Amino acid sequence: MCYQFNQQPTHSKGCRLGGMIMKCLCYLWLVIGLISLPVISLAGPEEDRLAYQNYFKERFPQVQFDEFINGIYAIDQGVREQWESIEELPPYEIAVDEGEAMMKQELKSGKTLGSCFNGDGMGVAAKYPYFDLDKGEVITLAVAINNCLVENGEQPLPYLQGPMASILAYLASMSRGLPINVEDPSKHPEALKAYEKGKHFYYARRGKMNMSCAHCHVDYAGRSLRGNILGPGLGQVSHFPVYRSKWGNVGTLHRRIRGCLSQMVAKPFEAQSMEYRNLEYFMSYMSNGLTWNGPGVRF
Repeated sequence: MCYQFNQQPTHSKGCRLGGMIMKCLCYLWLVIGLISLPVISLAGPEEDRLAYQNYFKERFPQVQFDEFINGIYAIDQGVREQWESIEELPPYEIAVDEGEAMMKQELKSGKTLGSCFNGDGMGVAAKYPYFDLDKGEVITLAVAINNCLVENGEQPLPYLQGPMASILAYLASMSRGLPINVEDPSKHPEALKAYEKGKHFYYARRGKMNMSCAHCHVDYAGRSLRGNILGPGLGQVSHFPVYRSKWGNVGTLHRRIRGCLSQMVAKPFEAQSMEYRNLEYFMSYMSNGLTWNGPGVRF
Protein backbone atom coordinates (compact mmCIF):
# COMPACT_ATOMS: atom_id res chain seq x y z
CA MET A 1 0.00 0.00 0.00
CA CYS A 2 0.97 3.61 -0.51
CA TYR A 3 -0.45 5.04 2.74
CA GLN A 4 -0.30 4.42 6.45
CA PHE A 5 -3.45 4.02 8.51
CA ASN A 6 -4.69 7.42 9.72
CA GLN A 7 -1.49 9.14 8.60
CA GLN A 8 -0.43 11.17 5.59
CA PRO A 9 0.15 9.07 2.44
CA THR A 10 3.68 7.84 1.89
CA HIS A 11 4.89 6.73 -1.54
CA SER A 12 6.58 3.36 -1.68
CA LYS A 13 9.43 2.43 -4.01
CA GLY A 14 6.96 0.65 -6.28
CA CYS A 15 4.89 3.80 -6.63
CA ARG A 16 7.91 5.91 -7.56
CA LEU A 17 8.98 3.51 -10.30
CA GLY A 18 5.70 2.68 -11.86
CA GLY A 19 4.68 5.73 -13.89
CA MET A 20 1.16 6.92 -14.43
CA ILE A 21 -0.58 3.55 -14.00
CA MET A 22 1.09 2.86 -10.70
CA LYS A 23 0.34 6.37 -9.51
CA CYS A 24 -3.32 5.84 -10.27
CA LEU A 25 -3.27 2.57 -8.37
CA CYS A 26 -1.66 4.31 -5.41
CA TYR A 27 -4.32 7.00 -5.39
CA LEU A 28 -7.00 4.32 -5.64
CA TRP A 29 -5.58 2.49 -2.62
CA LEU A 30 -5.47 5.79 -0.74
CA VAL A 31 -9.12 6.54 -1.48
CA ILE A 32 -10.21 3.02 -0.50
CA GLY A 33 -8.20 3.28 2.72
CA LEU A 34 -9.68 6.63 3.67
CA ILE A 35 -13.21 5.42 3.01
CA SER A 36 -12.68 2.47 5.36
CA LEU A 37 -11.28 4.50 8.27
CA PRO A 38 -13.60 4.66 11.28
CA VAL A 39 -11.83 7.83 12.46
CA ILE A 40 -10.98 10.71 10.12
CA SER A 41 -7.81 12.67 10.79
CA LEU A 42 -9.39 16.14 10.62
CA ALA A 43 -12.53 15.27 12.60
CA GLY A 44 -13.16 16.53 16.12
CA PRO A 45 -13.47 14.20 19.14
CA GLU A 46 -17.24 13.86 18.95
CA GLU A 47 -17.16 13.16 15.22
CA ASP A 48 -14.41 10.62 15.90
CA ARG A 49 -16.50 8.90 18.56
CA LEU A 50 -19.61 8.64 16.41
CA ALA A 51 -17.63 7.32 13.43
CA TYR A 52 -15.77 4.83 15.63
CA GLN A 53 -18.91 3.48 17.27
CA ASN A 54 -20.86 3.33 14.01
CA TYR A 55 -18.02 1.34 12.47
CA PHE A 56 -18.41 -1.39 15.08
CA LYS A 57 -22.20 -1.32 14.93
CA GLU A 58 -21.98 -1.96 11.18
CA ARG A 59 -19.14 -4.48 11.53
CA PHE A 60 -21.06 -6.51 14.13
CA PRO A 61 -24.75 -5.86 13.46
CA GLN A 62 -25.76 -8.86 15.57
CA VAL A 63 -24.21 -7.32 18.71
CA GLN A 64 -26.33 -5.02 20.86
CA PHE A 65 -24.46 -1.78 21.59
CA ASP A 66 -24.41 -2.37 25.37
CA GLU A 67 -22.80 -5.77 24.81
CA PHE A 68 -19.53 -4.30 23.52
CA ILE A 69 -18.41 -3.96 27.14
CA ASN A 70 -18.01 -7.75 27.09
CA GLY A 71 -15.38 -7.73 24.33
CA ILE A 72 -14.88 -11.02 22.52
CA TYR A 73 -17.66 -12.59 24.59
CA ALA A 74 -20.13 -10.40 22.71
CA ILE A 75 -19.09 -11.70 19.30
CA ASP A 76 -18.25 -15.39 19.84
CA GLN A 77 -20.76 -17.71 21.49
CA GLY A 78 -18.21 -20.43 22.21
CA VAL A 79 -15.88 -18.30 24.32
CA ARG A 80 -18.90 -16.57 25.87
CA GLU A 81 -20.07 -19.87 27.32
CA GLN A 82 -16.60 -20.49 28.79
CA TRP A 83 -16.57 -16.98 30.25
CA GLU A 84 -20.02 -17.34 31.80
CA SER A 85 -18.87 -20.55 33.46
CA ILE A 86 -15.76 -18.86 34.87
CA GLU A 87 -17.79 -15.90 36.14
CA GLU A 88 -19.68 -18.25 38.49
CA LEU A 89 -16.51 -18.27 40.61
CA PRO A 90 -14.49 -15.37 39.17
CA PRO A 91 -10.74 -15.57 39.79
CA TYR A 92 -10.51 -11.82 40.44
CA GLU A 93 -12.60 -11.99 43.64
CA ILE A 94 -9.52 -12.38 45.84
CA ALA A 95 -8.02 -9.23 44.30
CA VAL A 96 -11.28 -7.33 44.91
CA ASP A 97 -11.22 -8.34 48.58
CA GLU A 98 -7.56 -7.35 48.90
CA GLY A 99 -8.28 -4.01 47.26
CA GLU A 100 -11.15 -3.29 49.64
CA ALA A 101 -8.92 -3.99 52.65
CA MET A 102 -6.21 -1.67 51.31
CA MET A 103 -8.71 1.12 50.72
CA LYS A 104 -9.70 0.94 54.41
CA GLN A 105 -6.21 0.48 55.85
CA GLU A 106 -4.87 3.37 57.91
CA LEU A 107 -2.00 5.28 56.30
CA LYS A 108 0.90 7.01 58.05
CA SER A 109 -1.10 10.23 58.09
CA GLY A 110 -3.93 8.57 59.99
CA LYS A 111 -6.20 8.78 56.95
CA THR A 112 -7.22 6.01 54.58
CA LEU A 113 -6.84 5.66 50.84
CA GLY A 114 -10.62 5.74 50.61
CA SER A 115 -10.68 9.20 52.23
CA CYS A 116 -9.01 10.62 49.10
CA PHE A 117 -12.12 9.86 47.07
CA ASN A 118 -15.74 10.86 47.47
CA GLY A 119 -17.81 8.09 48.98
CA ASP A 120 -14.67 6.13 49.93
CA GLY A 121 -14.34 5.07 46.30
CA MET A 122 -17.94 4.21 45.49
CA GLY A 123 -18.37 4.93 41.76
CA VAL A 124 -14.98 6.64 41.55
CA ALA A 125 -13.73 4.65 38.53
CA ALA A 126 -16.41 6.31 36.42
CA LYS A 127 -14.77 9.70 37.00
CA TYR A 128 -11.49 8.72 35.31
CA PRO A 129 -9.56 9.42 33.20
CA TYR A 130 -9.96 13.15 33.01
CA PHE A 131 -7.82 16.08 31.92
CA ASP A 132 -6.58 18.16 34.86
CA LEU A 133 -6.50 21.76 33.68
CA ASP A 134 -4.30 22.88 36.60
CA LYS A 135 -1.67 20.19 36.06
CA GLY A 136 -2.04 20.24 32.29
CA GLU A 137 -2.16 16.45 31.96
CA VAL A 138 -4.42 13.43 31.89
CA ILE A 139 -5.05 11.92 35.30
CA THR A 140 -5.92 8.24 35.43
CA LEU A 141 -7.31 6.46 38.47
CA ALA A 142 -4.00 4.67 39.04
CA VAL A 143 -2.14 8.00 39.10
CA ALA A 144 -4.73 9.43 41.51
CA ILE A 145 -4.23 6.44 43.84
CA ASN A 146 -0.46 6.93 43.95
CA ASN A 147 -0.83 10.69 44.38
CA CYS A 148 -2.99 9.99 47.43
CA LEU A 149 -0.48 7.54 48.88
CA VAL A 150 2.45 9.93 48.46
CA GLU A 151 0.48 12.83 49.95
CA ASN A 152 -0.17 10.67 53.01
CA GLY A 153 3.45 9.62 53.55
CA GLU A 154 3.36 6.28 51.73
CA GLN A 155 5.44 4.89 48.88
CA PRO A 156 3.79 4.76 45.43
CA LEU A 157 2.75 1.36 44.12
CA PRO A 158 4.00 -0.33 40.92
CA TYR A 159 1.44 0.16 38.18
CA LEU A 160 1.28 -3.19 36.38
CA GLN A 161 0.02 -5.74 38.94
CA GLY A 162 -0.03 -6.58 42.63
CA PRO A 163 -1.60 -4.16 45.15
CA MET A 164 -2.35 -1.50 42.53
CA ALA A 165 -4.26 -4.00 40.37
CA SER A 166 -6.17 -5.17 43.44
CA ILE A 167 -7.18 -1.63 44.41
CA LEU A 168 -8.26 -0.92 40.85
CA ALA A 169 -10.23 -4.19 40.80
CA TYR A 170 -12.13 -3.18 43.92
CA LEU A 171 -12.83 0.33 42.64
CA ALA A 172 -13.92 -1.06 39.27
CA SER A 173 -16.37 -3.38 41.02
CA MET A 174 -17.79 -0.34 42.84
CA SER A 175 -18.45 1.40 39.49
CA ARG A 176 -20.07 -1.40 37.52
CA GLY A 177 -23.04 -0.22 35.52
CA LEU A 178 -22.09 3.45 35.69
CA PRO A 179 -21.67 5.26 32.35
CA ILE A 180 -18.33 5.99 30.72
CA ASN A 181 -18.65 9.74 30.39
CA VAL A 182 -15.35 11.43 29.55
CA GLU A 183 -15.81 15.17 28.95
CA ASP A 184 -15.45 16.29 25.34
CA PRO A 185 -11.72 17.18 25.01
CA SER A 186 -12.50 19.90 22.45
CA LYS A 187 -13.78 22.12 25.29
CA HIS A 188 -10.20 22.85 26.35
CA PRO A 189 -7.24 23.36 23.96
CA GLU A 190 -4.76 21.49 26.18
CA ALA A 191 -7.16 18.60 26.68
CA LEU A 192 -7.64 18.42 22.92
CA LYS A 193 -3.87 18.20 22.43
CA ALA A 194 -3.70 15.27 24.84
CA TYR A 195 -6.61 13.58 23.07
CA GLU A 196 -4.97 14.03 19.65
CA LYS A 197 -1.74 12.53 20.98
CA GLY A 198 -3.66 9.54 22.27
CA LYS A 199 -5.47 9.21 18.96
CA HIS A 200 -2.20 9.37 17.03
CA PHE A 201 -0.73 6.65 19.27
CA TYR A 202 -3.74 4.42 18.57
CA TYR A 203 -3.42 4.65 14.79
CA ALA A 204 0.35 5.01 14.34
CA ARG A 205 2.33 2.05 13.02
CA ARG A 206 5.24 1.02 15.22
CA GLY A 207 7.76 -1.72 15.85
CA LYS A 208 9.17 -4.37 13.54
CA MET A 209 5.64 -5.61 12.83
CA ASN A 210 4.77 -2.13 11.48
CA MET A 211 1.34 -2.37 13.10
CA SER A 212 -0.92 -0.13 15.17
CA CYS A 213 -3.44 -0.69 17.96
CA ALA A 214 -6.15 -0.12 15.34
CA HIS A 215 -4.92 -2.92 13.09
CA CYS A 216 -5.80 -5.55 15.70
CA HIS A 217 -8.75 -3.94 17.45
CA VAL A 218 -10.44 -2.15 14.55
CA ASP A 219 -9.41 -3.71 11.22
CA TYR A 220 -9.08 -7.31 12.43
CA ALA A 221 -11.47 -7.26 15.40
CA GLY A 222 -13.26 -10.59 15.69
CA ARG A 223 -10.62 -12.51 13.76
CA SER A 224 -8.28 -15.12 15.20
CA LEU A 225 -4.57 -14.53 15.75
CA ARG A 226 -2.47 -17.44 17.06
CA GLY A 227 -5.61 -19.03 18.46
CA ASN A 228 -6.83 -15.84 20.15
CA ILE A 229 -9.82 -13.81 19.02
CA LEU A 230 -9.00 -10.12 18.69
CA GLY A 231 -11.42 -8.03 20.73
CA PRO A 232 -13.17 -4.92 19.40
CA GLY A 233 -11.65 -1.64 20.54
CA LEU A 234 -15.09 -0.33 21.45
CA GLY A 235 -15.71 -0.90 25.16
CA GLN A 236 -12.24 -2.34 25.69
CA VAL A 237 -11.34 -0.07 28.61
CA SER A 238 -14.53 -0.93 30.50
CA HIS A 239 -13.48 -4.34 31.82
CA PHE A 240 -10.04 -3.53 33.22
CA PRO A 241 -8.26 -4.54 35.33
CA VAL A 242 -8.54 -8.15 34.16
CA TYR A 243 -7.55 -11.59 35.30
CA ARG A 244 -5.80 -13.31 32.40
CA SER A 245 -5.10 -17.02 32.46
CA LYS A 246 -1.78 -16.24 30.73
CA TRP A 247 -0.78 -14.02 33.65
CA GLY A 248 -2.29 -16.11 36.43
CA ASN A 249 -3.26 -12.92 38.25
CA VAL A 250 -4.99 -9.57 37.81
CA GLY A 251 -3.25 -6.96 35.66
CA THR A 252 -3.93 -3.38 34.69
CA LEU A 253 -4.79 -1.80 31.35
CA HIS A 254 -1.28 -0.43 31.00
CA ARG A 255 0.18 -3.89 31.56
CA ARG A 256 -1.91 -5.11 28.64
CA ILE A 257 -0.84 -2.18 26.45
CA ARG A 258 2.82 -2.89 27.19
CA GLY A 259 2.22 -6.51 26.22
CA CYS A 260 0.67 -5.44 22.93
CA LEU A 261 3.68 -3.29 22.10
CA SER A 262 6.00 -6.17 22.89
CA GLN A 263 4.03 -8.36 20.48
CA MET A 264 4.52 -5.67 17.84
CA VAL A 265 8.25 -5.91 18.61
CA ALA A 266 8.14 -2.27 19.64
CA LYS A 267 9.77 -0.73 22.69
CA PRO A 268 7.13 -0.25 25.39
CA PHE A 269 6.80 2.92 27.42
CA GLU A 270 6.66 2.93 31.20
CA ALA A 271 3.25 2.23 32.70
CA GLN A 272 1.34 5.48 33.34
CA SER A 273 3.71 7.37 31.06
CA MET A 274 2.12 10.38 29.41
CA GLU A 275 1.93 8.38 26.17
CA TYR A 276 -0.18 5.66 27.78
CA ARG A 277 -2.32 8.09 29.74
CA ASN A 278 -3.16 10.01 26.57
CA LEU A 279 -3.95 6.71 24.86
CA GLU A 280 -6.27 5.69 27.70
CA TYR A 281 -7.93 9.11 27.47
CA PHE A 282 -8.64 8.59 23.76
CA MET A 283 -9.80 4.98 24.19
CA SER A 284 -12.14 5.92 27.02
CA TYR A 285 -13.68 8.77 25.08
CA MET A 286 -14.31 6.45 22.14
CA SER A 287 -16.40 4.27 24.49
CA ASN A 288 -18.55 7.07 25.91
CA GLY A 289 -22.13 5.87 26.23
CA LEU A 290 -21.19 2.36 27.37
CA THR A 291 -20.87 1.36 31.03
CA TRP A 292 -18.01 0.28 33.27
CA ASN A 293 -17.77 -3.48 33.59
CA GLY A 294 -14.59 -4.34 35.46
CA PRO A 295 -12.88 -6.26 36.79
CA GLY A 296 -12.97 -8.83 34.03
CA VAL A 297 -11.64 -12.20 32.92
CA ARG A 298 -9.77 -12.75 29.67
CA PHE A 299 -8.18 -15.96 28.43
